[in-house]
Amino acid sequence: MSYPILAKEALIPDRTSKLVLAAPFIAQKARPGNFVMLRITETGERFPLTIADADPAKGTITIIYLVVGKSTALLETMKTGDEILDVCGPLGRNAPMRKIGPVLCVGGGTGIAAMHHLAKGHAAAGNPVTAVIGAANASHLLMEKELSAFCREVLVTTLDGSRGLKGIVTDALPEELRKKPAEVIAVGPVPMMEAVSEMTRPLGLKTIVSLNSIMLDGLGMCGACRVTVGGETRFACVHGPEFDGHEVDYQELRLRLSSFASQEKLSMDLFNSSRK
Repeated sequence: MSYPILAKEALIPDRTSKLVLAAPFIAQKARPGNFVMLRITETGERFPLTIADADPAKGTITIIYLVVGKSTALLETMKTGDEILDVCGPLGRNAPMRKIGPVLCVGGGTGIAAMHHLAKGHAAAGNPVTAVIGAANASHLLMEKELSAFCREVLVTTLDGSRGLKGIVTDALPEELRKKPAEVIAVGPVPMMEAVSEMTRPLGLKTIVSLNSIMLDGLGMCGACRVTVGGETRFACVHGPEFDGHEVDYQELRLRLSSFASQEKLSMDLFNSSRK
């Protein structure tokens, strides 16, 4: 079974795109926090992408990806009407969605896509949601319109000040944290998630982060996605990807994410040279 691309939109040209895929079985089962594993060709690698949204009625899932290596670069060459060979999912644990009170969702870069699905789930559960999103500039902001459809407020930060508050997402948090949300969710670059967690720790605010560790099979068999949480080894693909932000070993996570940097660069260089 292959998965047709029903729509493709370049959110940031040559860098970030959104795909809507026909995946009726996945769309029926997908819940906030879930992800999928893609394989584009018979000889291609499996790689994970978060489900940014799902529409069971239409039988579609939406994924947003950043072009960072050969597999996502190859995905970027595909167009509407093309078919992805394999899409496995939904994978990962569902994030619990119940009525708990006000929720503060913080997203940076393509992490906003995963944060969107979590925020939408909380809104559907009856929790008032405030979103804080950040990017380098206004043209790099993702999903502001989509979040505005169900969030009571969407706060924006940009590094260059071209939209919203000039600065990074944590610059907008002190005032929001003083409101004592029932839960804080942070999804984005590791330094951002760590910074948010350190801001909420002394306040005793429950904080959830979504970990983008390296994955091979996405089924808990290979152990590649292991992370240390609360002093114990966890597999992000089956125990997460959401974890208590106050218990994550961020230093180890950063080291593991850079483990194959040289191989990834070589693969990307070979891919680019083959297209010249």
